Amino acid sequence: MALPPRFLEELRSRTSIVDVVGRKVKLIKAGRGEYKGLCPFHGEKTPSFTVSEDKGFYHCFGCQANGDVLDFEMQSRGLSFMEAVEALAAEAGMEVPKASPREVEKAKRQATLQEVVEAACRFFQEALKRPEGAAALDYLRGRGLSDETIRRFRLGYAPPPGALTRHLAGQGIQERQMVEAGLLKRRDDGRVVDYFRDRVMFPITDRRGRVIAFGGRVMGDGQPKYLNSPDSDVFHKGSVLYNLALAREAARDTARVVVAEGYMDVIAMAQFGLHEAVAPLGTAITEHQVQELWRLCPEPVLCLDGDAAGIRAARKAAERALPMLKPGYSLRFALVTGAKDPDELLKAEGREGLDKVLDAAAPLSDILWRNALAEHQVDTPERRAALEANLMTMAETIQDGTVQMAYKREFRDRLFQFFRERRFQGRSQGGGGRAAGGRRNGKGRWDAPEMVAPAPLTPPPSAAVRRQRILVAAAVTHPELFDHIGERLGSVQCDEAAVERLRQRLLLLLSTESGLDFDGVSRHLRRDGLEETLNFLLSSNVYAHASFARPDAPTERAMSGWDHTFEQGQQQDFRADVMRAGAAYAGQTDDQAASEQALSRLKALFFQDMRRISEDPLDD
Repeated sequence: MALPPRFLEELRSRTSIVDVVGRKVKLIKAGRGEYKGLCPFHGEKTPSFTVSEDKGFYHCFGCQANGDVLDFEMQSRGLSFMEAVEALAAEAGMEVPKASPREVEKAKRQATLQEVVEAACRFFQEALKRPEGAAALDYLRGRGLSDETIRRFRLGYAPPPGALTRHLAGQGIQERQMVEAGLLKRRDDGRVVDYFRDRVMFPITDRRGRVIAFGGRVMGDGQPKYLNSPDSDVFHKGSVLYNLALAREAARDTARVVVAEGYMDVIAMAQFGLHEAVAPLGTAITEHQVQELWRLCPEPVLCLDGDAAGIRAARKAAERALPMLKPGYSLRFALVTGAKDPDELLKAEGREGLDKVLDAAAPLSDILWRNALAEHQVDTPERRAALEANLMTMAETIQDGTVQMAYKREFRDRLFQFFRERRFQGRSQGGGGRAAGGRRNGKGRWDAPEMVAPAPLTPPPSAAVRRQRILVAAAVTHPELFDHIGERLGSVQCDEAAVERLRQRLLLLLSTESGLDFDGVSRHLRRDGLEETLNFLLSSNVYAHASFARPDAPTERAMSGWDHTFEQGQQQDFRADVMRAGAAYAGQTDDQAASEQALSRLKALFFQDMRRISEDPLDD
């Protein structure tokens, strides 16, 4: 909703930025209306964070964070713009204007429903203390929760049907409002019944800590074990994270947020001092929840059970987050092994055991890689190609071009290393397949390759061979350069037979098919049986000497790097020809001493030139 500029101006004028920032930062006066302190957004020992009361502005000369009082509230507390406005307006005694009568009515209805839910929360809390709540209280204490933890999370008990309805009706709350708030549900026959009955109750709050819904857990063997409030005007399950309001401040302090699977995991973590934990509400994490997490931390850690269900949850979360990735923002995954959940791990090994699991969290790319390997057989070229195609298809779902290219490069490097290790394993066992002692692992895969692959290319000592590799690799990764480099690429003769075969096939391919990009060229070459050579040319063994040959290098840089490398090769070949000619001439003269002196001078000049060339880096 757009707010009138005049209202925002008045809000800023009524709010002291020094007072607001001073809640988080110890400020020292540094001049008239100027203050300094340690930046709250990055660790520093020398103050570089300044606040100007007169200008209503803050700026950090270290991390470049800057803005007005609203920006500070959003950055420091993880609030949305409207939440920051509402919080500061409440402090300033101002009413946030509503844009239309419909929005005014909606806001009133939401406020009323929130009040109804809050009244129910207080009732559940009181019921936990009464005799009918004794079993629920014993259950919570039996799970290791202290009275302080029970109080902090406002845990309660939903008694048998009728008690909540009578209590709320006594406060003037109508049956219709209870239904809209998700506390009662209307059956097909028109009767209404309590939504939660004889359950331990977990209040669910919004980002500002207001109770908007509940989760209820049975204490016996009933089903469903957990039950969440239905969606309402104030609660949308896929948009809310359990404990977000309490976790935000801790996440800002620790620069970390941990996502657990359930309420009890979050509460157990908090009891052991890890307050930055949240949880989705019984479903796979949604795109909206990922965005909420990224407001707190660029790489949230999903701490999941190590059983099959936890692995499936990790896979779903990875695939759902993949299209949303952007530079610097991703997910990490920590799986609790031994079929334990974080709650059980904390009881068994304490905070130290959980910290070890969290510190070992794997990046998103690892989860995708492991899932792909688990789903694919790799004992034939076709099946290996299917694995690669699956990985490339996943990478192509990433909307950000930079991150997509990085994932494709990561997957190609992993494929190259994975298949090279398998070939090495096959050779170390005396060959490939059954003759090498290969055996199926129960899923149709061979632990060792069935065939002995050709020996991988090894980095040669020759600078000429290194240049040849770079020129061919850059032509593969940047086929758009072909019109510019095609004739010269045709004159390059590669000393390595495998690279020469790929060069010849590349020339034919680019000469007959126009419009191919890097991925198209790669697919053609792999189909032509040149996969191993291609993987080598796309590995760090080549890129380490010329980053302009990488697929993500800008076209202009790739062009200038290719031209420069080719020219160096031409100069080297020319000088080698001169050396051969000089040696031949020296061998034909009658004066032995004179010919040896002439050849020595020629060698000295040549090696002086070669040193200059070797000091001129390929990667400019």
